[in-house]
Amino acid sequence: MSHQEGSADGLQDLGTESLFSSPEEQSGAAAAAEASSDIDIATLCVSMRMTRDDGDTRDGGFPNDASTENRSTNQESSSEDVELESMEDFERFFMGGGSLFYYPLLREDEIVEEEEEEIEEEGEEEEDEQAQMCPQCGGANHEQCLLEENRVLEEWISSETSALPRPRWQVVTALRQRQLGSSTRFVYEACGARAFVQRFRLQYRLEGHMGCVNTVHFNQRGTRLASSGDDLRVRVWDWVQQKPVLDFESGHKNNVLQAKFLPNCADSTLAMCARDGQVRVAELINASYFESTKRVAQHKGAAHKLALEPGSPYKFLTSGEDAVVFTIDLRQHQPASKIVVTRENGKRVGLYTISVNPANTYQFAVAGQDQFVRIYDQRRIDEKENNGVLKKFAPRHLVNCNFPTSITCTVYSHDGTELLASYNDEDIYLFNSSHSDGAQYAKRFKGHRNNTTVKGVNFYGPRSEFVVSGSDCGHIFFWEKSSCQIIQLLKGDTEGTINCLEPHPYLPMLATSGLDHDVKIWTPTAEAATELTDLKDVIKKNKLERDQDSLYHTGLFDQYMLWFLMRHLSQRDHHPAWRARFPGEESDESSSTSDTSEEEGQH
Repeated sequence: MSHQEGSADGLQDLGTESLFSSPEEQSGAAAAAEASSDIDIATLCVSMRMTRDDGDTRDGGFPNDASTENRSTNQESSSEDVELESMEDFERFFMGGGSLFYYPLLREDEIVEEEEEEIEEEGEEEEDEQAQMCPQCGGANHEQCLLEENRVLEEWISSETSALPRPRWQVVTALRQRQLGSSTRFVYEACGARAFVQRFRLQYRLEGHMGCVNTVHFNQRGTRLASSGDDLRVRVWDWVQQKPVLDFESGHKNNVLQAKFLPNCADSTLAMCARDGQVRVAELINASYFESTKRVAQHKGAAHKLALEPGSPYKFLTSGEDAVVFTIDLRQHQPASKIVVTRENGKRVGLYTISVNPANTYQFAVAGQDQFVRIYDQRRIDEKENNGVLKKFAPRHLVNCNFPTSITCTVYSHDGTELLASYNDEDIYLFNSSHSDGAQYAKRFKGHRNNTTVKGVNFYGPRSEFVVSGSDCGHIFFWEKSSCQIIQLLKGDTEGTINCLEPHPYLPMLATSGLDHDVKIWTPTAEAATELTDLKDVIKKNKLERDQDSLYHTGLFDQYMLWFLMRHLSQRDHHPAWRARFPGEESDESSSTSDTSEEEGQH
């Protein structure tokens, strides 16, 4: 999330406040909106909450089959593209009766009746609150109950921040061995050493993008870094010199969510996917000269991630919120082939992430708008048998949960034996990819917050020694994989969220990006290890906010849709091609494999 939307001065704070406002505040804002033609953020929040009552939009804005069938013909006939030229147009559209969320407009007599009902309900709620002040103690000994909750929370925090075991790799010993010539793997081992990770600090920023930066990726040799985002431009950086060597239009119509150099192609091919559902390929010359871009596939929904096939300069996989997985072979006249549609209980499961097993490139893992990580094998996908799934994993306590659950990122370890999954407003879980179908997770990493954006997670170190993730609190968390302990906490984006984390191929450094309009380079150049003085306060705040928000069990789409609309409407002048699309509406462009090879050269 990407979520990962462009920022807007003056609007961003309003959007953030509304996302975390209380139900009472939202109710009051809704009443005020009925008496005034001025649209405000709180009204939109109420509209979004009513969406969940009118239709299920968990599938990234695409209603499920049941809700589609129950929708009236008038709503169906109104589902057409609406050009929104400015914030004023959006206000006129919303207040004039058009609805992006199928928000039912009420007559005056209905409004009066609803207000009377709301007053009665508020009175009943106040009585209920007085009678049930504390659900655990029934209103009695409330202070004692709070003290017990605080004690349990402090015990949990202490267990998550306990003393670390002695590091296995010693810097002085390793340096002596390197000087004596008895070890030639100093840099390789240093990348996976706790001592270096604990000395990470911000080295510098790569500035120039005009919006949120949704993707960063090093080329195979680590000499160039590609970045892109909401401004629809791709920049290729000489990160050592801190300057771009290439800057070009991506050809996408909406947020670029990922851009990666294909391996073993002399940096001549850059694959991209975006919120417009397009999968495009940019033809370069040694990552220094731009020739053109062409579309090679089209999803009916946002395409968040693509997965490279290790060592292949012409093949990769893509997934989208339409639940489709494409394999792209650039040697073919029609590059895209649909290999599977992810389903559960007969319904499509929109996908946020995809990862190829580096030890077995026939196998890949996908995850998205439910609680399961699914592994497929391209050699034996039979959708009539178990929906084509080889095996799937989920924490047992989430298998049969009755609230919206999603996975924002999944990634294989360096040798393909382990698989990370970052759950929306839950924890990060590590599964053993060789275990049988339905096996329980092997490790669990806690303390961060993954709520408002489609947040990434990654391994760090040549042998995947660490787990690294951004957090809604604006920090970067490093966990030691073996102990599951937090060993590093870095203050990241000022806007509040780090979404992308890209380790260098062979140096002890990390590139990150998020809601800020820059790329940050982190290196182990601090004189001493970071003192985690704020760690307990940070994870305590994250846990309390998560527990509070869990009472509402809102889905990822609900949390982030308002943010997406407001930020993009405010940047309409920068992207005149953007337009709002009704939930469930299909793209104008076909996703069939016969159309995906259309070339759109841009010089």
